[in-house]
Amino acid sequence: MDRFDYSDTDWDAIARLKKWYSGDLHDSMESLGLWGHLPGISLFGALDPGAVVCGPAVTVQFGPSQRRGVPQDIYHHAIDSAPKGGIMVVEASCAAGSCTGGLMSTGAKIRGLAATVVNGTVRDIAEVQGQGQGYALFATGLSPVGVTGKKEPRESQVPIQIGGVTIRPGDIVFGDIDGVVVVPKEHLRAVVEAAEALGQTETECRDRLLSGEPLQSVWPV
Repeated sequence: MDRFDYSDTDWDAIARLKKWYSGDLHDSMESLGLWGHLPGISLFGALDPGAVVCGPAVTVQFGPSQRRGVPQDIYHHAIDSAPKGGIMVVEASCAAGSCTGGLMSTGAKIRGLAATVVNGTVRDIAEVQGQGQGYALFATGLSPVGVTGKKEPRESQVPIQIGGVTIRPGDIVFGDIDGVVVVPKEHLRAVVEAAEALGQTETECRDRLLSGEPLQSVWPV
């Protein structure tokens, strides 16, 4: 499957979620019995201090391949067909090699994607960080090694798994300097409401601390 209908994306809830941070988000998910942290994935691209990215997932699944010189048509098509504000999520841990670098990030940014998340290594970080205001690229690490003869994209817009978390097309992906969290889209509104309540509590506690109250009298509530 390479197409997905994003017409029911809840952009209002996404905008509300962008007011918080990944820690608020995941604490809120855990309070609802959910888990969405993608372990081992960190920010290597550019993101302004305090900024977050949040949008619906566009998924790509890589598989081992010894073929050489084969265009990554499935990955390219996924980028070219992605909705503005979406986030690419790529499962590429099947073999060594960086499936994303300067050209992929440039294509994604021009398309209007908010970020790319790769379960695998990436490269060309100086170029990625220097693209105008840069591009938010998350991965497990850096490597100059390419993918040809090692792996290639096999499917797009299918459920993928990273660190025990299933990511489906249209699920909500949230990233900041602390990491990446995925919210199943059917739970988005409940998570947003929980995050807003938690965020308000933390803001009040911070104000009390700044006024001079001792930490032990402020937290936990």
